[in-house]
Amino acid sequence: MARQKQVKRIKNPINGWLALDKPFGITSNEALGKLKRVFSPQKVGHAGTLDPRASGLLPVAFGEATKTVPFVMDGRKVYRFEVTWGAETDTDDTEGEVIATSEIRPGADAIAAVLAEFTGTIMQVPPKFSAIKIAGERAYDLARDGAEVVLEARPIDVHRLDLVDCPDEDRAVFEAECGKGTYVRALARDLGQRLGTRGHVTELRRLLVGPFGEQDLVKLDEILAMAEELEEGAGVDALVNEFVLPVREAMDELVEIPVSLDDAAKIRKGMAVLLRGREAPLNSDVAFASHANVPVAIGSIDKGRFQPTRVFHL
Repeated sequence: MARQKQVKRIKNPINGWLALDKPFGITSNEALGKLKRVFSPQKVGHAGTLDPRASGLLPVAFGEATKTVPFVMDGRKVYRFEVTWGAETDTDDTEGEVIATSEIRPGADAIAAVLAEFTGTIMQVPPKFSAIKIAGERAYDLARDGAEVVLEARPIDVHRLDLVDCPDEDRAVFEAECGKGTYVRALARDLGQRLGTRGHVTELRRLLVGPFGEQDLVKLDEILAMAEELEEGAGVDALVNEFVLPVREAMDELVEIPVSLDDAAKIRKGMAVLLRGREAPLNSDVAFASHANVPVAIGSIDKGRFQPTRVFHL
């Protein structure tokens, strides 16, 4: 009997960002898999993993936008999270085993009084159930295997930490604006210990990552529902027009250098070009060149010359 020939699915050349509102209960990779089945992109990735028990903003990069992922990941992040007092777990959230308890329940005034100690550049010991590598192994893998995990404190930046609500004596809701490498679960753990009690995260939602915020969020169910209503293949363009943001959205904080059509052609070949105009910067570690409002390349500027390092094909 002849073997049936397998039909290869066409991959779509999509370029841009999607600010996905990842639902609670699925991993970031599972959410990405659902988008792959709908959009069938040539290339896709995400900027900053969210745990299954967390919801909110998961920036997804399609095509040429994947070249801008580092700028999004290095941006500030805002989280809203609920801490339940009275118990500390080995994972610092609801997934782990309780390792310490306390009868103390801090009031709003006591909580507000210590928040300044957790803002600015502070030292933080990451949770032992984290993706940090120890001798080539992930800390969470070692912890699950029963190994003793010892992580060193490291500096993090917490730009803002606000008490939002105290629904009852057992719970407090916070909003934190922080830099790369901050663990909200560790903030909850350390807040509990500082307040003379114990605490762990019971709800976590990410509201902002770099240039993307709540105003950009798109629910996964909304995407899947629209995809079902559209014809396969022809519907991808409609989905892109509805939900995908331009590649340049990720580079709002970078210096932009408008260049001529001729210079754009040279840059796309990897050639350096001399910048013209009185306002052209002489030096910049990171900048991007554009022509007709379309990104051409990311690069650096040295003595008035733009040297591309990553060229866009848009």
